[in-house]
This record gives sequence, structure tokens and C-alpha cells, in this order.
Amino acid sequence: MNVDTDAQTIPAALARAARRFGDAPAVADGREELSYAELHERVRTFARALVAEGVQPGDRVAVCAPNTHHWVTAALGALYAGATLVPVNTRFTGPEMLDVLARSDARLLVVVGEFLGVDRLARLRAAAAGEGDGSTGGPVPGLAGLRGVVSVPGDSAGHPDDGVLDWSEIGVAAARVPAAEADARAAVVRPGDVSDILFTSGTTGRSKGVLSAHRQALSVAEAWADCGGLGRADRYLVINPFFHSFGYKAGILACLLRGATLVPQATYDVERAIRLVAEERITVLPGPPTIYQTILDHPDRGRYDLSSLRLAVTGAATVPVALVERMQTDLSFRTVLTAYGLTEAVVATMCRPDDDDATVAHTCGRAAAGFEVLTVDGSGRPLPPGGPGEVCLRGPNVMLGYLDDPKATEEAIDRDGWLHTGDVGRLDGRGYLTITDRLKDMYICGGFNVYPAEVEGALARLDGVAEAAVVGVPDDRLGEVGKAFVVRGPGRDLSADDVLAFCGERLANYKRPRHVEFRAELPRNASGKVLKDVLREGS
Repeated sequence: MNVDTDAQTIPAALARAARRFGDAPAVADGREELSYAELHERVRTFARALVAEGVQPGDRVAVCAPNTHHWVTAALGALYAGATLVPVNTRFTGPEMLDVLARSDARLLVVVGEFLGVDRLARLRAAAAGEGDGSTGGPVPGLAGLRGVVSVPGDSAGHPDDGVLDWSEIGVAAARVPAAEADARAAVVRPGDVSDILFTSGTTGRSKGVLSAHRQALSVAEAWADCGGLGRADRYLVINPFFHSFGYKAGILACLLRGATLVPQATYDVERAIRLVAEERITVLPGPPTIYQTILDHPDRGRYDLSSLRLAVTGAATVPVALVERMQTDLSFRTVLTAYGLTEAVVATMCRPDDDDATVAHTCGRAAAGFEVLTVDGSGRPLPPGGPGEVCLRGPNVMLGYLDDPKATEEAIDRDGWLHTGDVGRLDGRGYLTITDRLKDMYICGGFNVYPAEVEGALARLDGVAEAAVVGVPDDRLGEVGKAFVVRGPGRDLSADDVLAFCGERLANYKRPRHVEFRAELPRNASGKVLKDVLREGS
């Protein structure tokens, strides 16, 4: 059957990429290099193996592995077989993995063997034994819904036990199913079918499973590729984890649509990243601002030729204008863009290549991927340009809803189709959005609203500050005041008085932190977000 008759599904996009790009490099992962034609064949083979393992259309297939060619093959293979992909954060503990697999009712798990000193399957089994559903069958006793496990190579051998299919045995399993059967599965996938369930970070409570359709996943990838001018000549270093919407949709899928070469990095190491840029002639390198700062600060940067770099896309934090300028002058980036999105609405806004440095540094762009953007006050009334309010998004790429949680879906998406993000921002007269904070992080000092992200943005400009997080803490006179948690840069001698004096020169009195605490690092959840609740509890 013809799989690529409708390019609004991910299997169709893969088939089309194999036809259009053929022998062009698709994935360059160390010694493992795959052309688009070879990637298509690997994915078909993996899909056949899943069919042989009993995976049915609509089943959920979870993938818990680092950024390697195995993740790409497994994820696309699950979708090719008509299943729904459930990316699992590799930093999750055993109980967190168990929760995601149980709630998604995953039929099969693709999991890395021992990696970075952790055996994730062993941890999952231990958690299931203590907290599971009491079942005794299957590869993970205590998790009745899971009927199969595929083990991906890690730092050591996989799991050669009953119920676990080793990666090296994929071909043997696939041989039991004709290629035509996998192609038939792929051909009947529809654009509106659920392609993936990505779980939110859960910084304020239990994570939610976000449902997206094939057409939505491809649409946001296309929008990102359009804004960045991604093309066949690009070599794209993906540091953002594949289990995150950015690494998966703005990474794997964007390359698939445009024929760019995907170069995955399993874990971020600055020297390894610099070496990859030089050796692989990387042109596209997205990531958070800290990625670029660590590259700029690396003492051996000058030994490597980084002149191939052309496009950086960043966000999720304040980006000082000086950093944008250094990225262009010292790292050779011709284009630096900022963007805004969330799991429920990936690539909602994005800068454009002709935006000036100030726009890139101070905004996260204007609407993209068919989104509408507005800000509303506490009563839900739209605000004029300039006024800070809750950011709301509407368009064809807003999530389908939360997994098995109609109440939370109804609370997030109002009757007019607007997604209430919980982020605070302001729109300028051009429609460019600036995120100022999260609603839950705002505190009131002396009757004035304070948005910690603004204070953190100021602290980011203080020489010697590597990271900073600000929270509101109780105060007898003012109700709440700011407390800054600061991580010093390597070898930097910075005092609390230095921090307070710097803020005093740049911020209104009510915005200035009253307390400073230095930390070796900030507490983070499994997705890397700072846990401000933990900071508040310790204050």
C-alpha cells in the first residue's frame, strides 16, 4: 500500500522523506550513519518487530532512552505501526516511570540498558513490586498493562531475560511479519489520530499527559523549520532531549520535513558539543541560553573551528542582548532567534531572521504555527498592548486535551478555544510577546505585584552570577519580599552586598530582593526546571 499519499501523518512524512532525500544523510550518530532511505527501512523493520510483539493500532509505546539513533528509530517505528508514542523522561525515578506507564496504559516499553550508572528497568521493576497493581505476569510484575520490553544498548549490555527483546534481535522478530503488513498499518494512520502523549514537568503537582495529533506535530515542526530556514544543507546538533517536545518535534520531525541531517548528543557535555560542531560541521544548534554561555566560557573553545554555525534558537529564560551579540561575533551565528511554547502548544511564538538583537533578546517573537496570542486580566478580559496579563493561545495546534482528565482540560481550554497557559506576559504593538513570569510565582510586596522573572533577568546581567532564582518570602511589614538564590560562576567571588547593590541600581524598590542565599546548584525537577516550591519551603 502507498504510505505517502497523505503527508499530514508522521509515517507519510517519513515515506516522503525517503523518496525525496534518498541517499542524503538523515542521522549521524558517531559510527552509525543512516541515509533517509536507510532510516525508512530501519523504521519499517522496527514497526514489523512491534507488530510481531503484539502491538495493535492505537496501543501506547513508551520510549525511555537518551538521544541516539535508537530513539529515532523506535519512536518513528511505533508511529509507523499505528501506535501512539509516549516519550519518558530519562531522569525519572522508578516510581515516576511507573506512574507514566500505568497512566498511559503503555503496551510496550523501549528502555535503555544501564546508562550513566542507572539501570532504569531494574528501578522500574523495583517500584512496580512495591507500588504496582499486584499482577505477577509480564516483563514488569506489578504492571499488568505492559506486555513487552525492548532493551536499547547503553553503557552495558541490555537485559537478556524473559520478556525482554534485545535491540540486536529486532531483525529476528521483524522477520515474522511481512513488510507489507507494516506499510498497511502506516497507510491507515489519519492526520487527526493521536500521535503522542507527552507528560508535563509537574513543577506544581502531578504531571499531565498532553495529547497531540499527527497533523499538529508536523505543523509545529514545519513552522519551526520555516522560521529557521532549515534545509537539506543543514546539520542539526540536537542537545534538547528527544523526550521533550522541542527535541522531538522541533528536532527529529523538523529534520524529517526538510531533509536536514540530525546529529544527536546523548548527554550534554560542553567539550563534546564543541568537538561535534567542529567535526560534523554543525550549522544549527538550538538550546537554552546556558548552553551558549558554557561554550563561550570554555577555555579550549579557540582550538576548534566553529565557523559552520549559522542558526541558534533559544528561550525559556532571559537572554541578555550582550549574549546575543557574542553568539554572533564569537560563535559565528548569523541568525539568533528566541521562541516560546509549552507542551500543550509547541512553537506558539518565534522571532524571525530579520528581527534586531533587542527584539530577540527582549521578546520571544510573534505568533507562529497558526496560533493567535492575547493577554487577559484576572477576570479574563483581553488587555491592550503593554499591560502584563495571563498569556492565552488559540489555534489548530493547541493540544487535543489532557489524558483521561476532562476536568483539567476544561480548566485549561475555555469555551472559546483559548488555552490559558498560566504564564504572565505582555504583547507590544507589533504582536511580539515577552514572558514575564508564571502566575503562581508572582508575589505582592507592599501592595505591588512582583514578577520574579524580571528580577532574575536583572541578576543575569551581574558579572559572576551563573544562575539565579527569586521567590517571595513572608515579611512582617511588606507582606512578602524577594529572596534571591544565586549560583556563582566558576572562580567568582560575589557577596550578598554585591547582589543587593546591583539590584538597587536597576530595579524599583519593591522589586529588589531583601535576602540573598548562595547555592552550589538550584533544585530542579526531572525536566530541569527550577523547583521554586522547594526554595520557598527552605526559606
